[in-house]
Amino acid sequence: MDWVISDELSLTVGTVVGWVSAAAMIVGGVIPYIPQYRQIRKTRDAEGFSLLVCLALLVANTLRIMFWFGRHFEYPLLVQSMIMNITMFLMIHLCVNVRNKNQLHQARQRIFLDFDGKYFWNWTDFQSYLDCILVFMIVTSLLMYIFIDYMFFVETVGFMAVFTEAMLGMPQLIKNYRNKSTEGMSLSMVVMWTCGDIFKTAYFLLRDAPVQFWVCGTVQVTVDLLILLEVFIYRGNTEPKRAGACRGD
Repeated sequence: MDWVISDELSLTVGTVVGWVSAAAMIVGGVIPYIPQYRQIRKTRDAEGFSLLVCLALLVANTLRIMFWFGRHFEYPLLVQSMIMNITMFLMIHLCVNVRNKNQLHQARQRIFLDFDGKYFWNWTDFQSYLDCILVFMIVTSLLMYIFIDYMFFVETVGFMAVFTEAMLGMPQLIKNYRNKSTEGMSLSMVVMWTCGDIFKTAYFLLRDAPVQFWVCGTVQVTVDLLILLEVFIYRGNTEPKRAGACRGD
């Protein structure tokens, strides 16, 4: 009788841990951007945040959603991608509004339908960002529908999705190396990224996610650790240098 109770207790604990892990996986990716969002709202200054971060994450998570149709993976990972896309659109909406209000002179409107490559992802209205990603979603959806039976194509989409996200820290890593300083970089943000990426990669491994997920997750953790190593190496370089506080700056 005791072993039956023990098995039931273990099953219950395992279920709770599974649900908690899934919930953490879903919301954990957006947590580092909450302080950034609040800071922009408070200071009314969006210059310290690069919208290229939003572009990379929107592309990565849209591709991940498309990948799900070709190869079903866990629902928490799918929901995470949806929530991350919503979060990035909220960041874009705030940044565009703040930047437009901070302009001393009314600049010429630059919109997606101008098809001017010089201003790509630097438009003056929020609708243009929605239109761009909508077009991207339509194109990738059509391609996935046509080539869904070709596993090489499906696996390539999955790899591109997680690899794009894995490379988010590279601009910051390179900038620190060129400046030989991490002055101006938010250490707390990098620590949050590292902890989140370690948890995410461990989740991929433990839950038998597709191989692209944990391989690129490992790359992402490596980049995070290299940035933290730069903090240690360049700790004596205190000259103020312009370094982005966010990935992609």
